[in-house]
Amino acid sequence: MKLLTLKIIIIFTYLISSSTCYAIQQPKFKNLLVHKDPIKHKEIAFYNLNNEIINLDNYKNSLVIINFWATWCAPCRKEMPSLNRLQVNQNFKNLRIFPINVGREEISKSKQFYNDLKIDNLKVFIDKKNNLPNELSLVGLPTTILFNKAGEEFARILGPIDFEDQKFIGWLKTFD
Repeated sequence: MKLLTLKIIIIFTYLISSSTCYAIQQPKFKNLLVHKDPIKHKEIAFYNLNNEIINLDNYKNSLVIINFWATWCAPCRKEMPSLNRLQVNQNFKNLRIFPINVGREEISKSKQFYNDLKIDNLKVFIDKKNNLPNELSLVGLPTTILFNKAGEEFARILGPIDFEDQKFIGWLKTFD
């Protein structure tokens, strides 16, 4: 009887004391800033190479990544190939990536940059008025801003990152 009581106490203690968490936690990158409360921005618009306006409001219900870069930025050059591969990652259904060149350069330099790095899954976008860096409080390049399906900024990456890091992809997938 004592043995049965002991077994019941052990099982009961185990059941009430163990708590398993299946949530994917934020990956620990020193340059990943996740906002406690998502940030709503005014209209965010930029241009494609056909001189058409791209308005972020048209991409609600999608996970959106805006990556600010320039051809002269060495860290941008380092991270761009992994961003290129993220665009075609089969783990995501509603991912839209907009790399915006804010280097005030000729379009031909952007095209050459893509060609040199074999960037074939991303398009070139530009901020013709060059007002987004100020409006979005950019402090350096590259800067990547992540928007949830409601169109709100929920995180940003200050500096380069490996967009193929499995911990990062697992965490990002929770927003898709």
